[in-house]
Amino acid sequence: MTDRRLIFLLKVAQRRVQRFMTARAPKGTVTPTQTGLLFVLGRRDGVLMSEAGAALDLGMPGISGLADRMVEAGLITKRADPDDGRAWRLWLTPAGRKALARTKAGVAEVNARLTEGFTDAEIEIVSRWLTSVQTKFPIGDEE
Repeated sequence: MTDRRLIFLLKVAQRRVQRFMTARAPKGTVTPTQTGLLFVLGRRDGVLMSEAGAALDLGMPGISGLADRMVEAGLITKRADPDDGRAWRLWLTPAGRKALARTKAGVAEVNARLTEGFTDAEIEIVSRWLTSVQTKFPIGDEE
């Protein structure tokens, strides 16, 4: 019988992948969380900070801290939105673009390792299941 302790299995899987990625990252490279923001900005540079947070499933304190650390690292810049002075937009720097290019190969390697030994149909089911978790447990249900 397969192990159906889904919460436990999700938590262990996430920690193992995170540790693997952190251990394989050369000194001075971006963290997995920073990689997520680089990918968001790679798709749409100049995104609102709140939109970047939503894409990464982070609240305002989380995306604000992440953005500040990445500004400090020289990977992104933060500029006030010209239409709404209270909002901030995030932009890749040349160093951020280089970091994004370097991380793409690493992410492709991890994805290949994660899908190894499974058919496309099986991966489609896993992907659908993981995506459904977001619908079943939407942000705001924490109360």
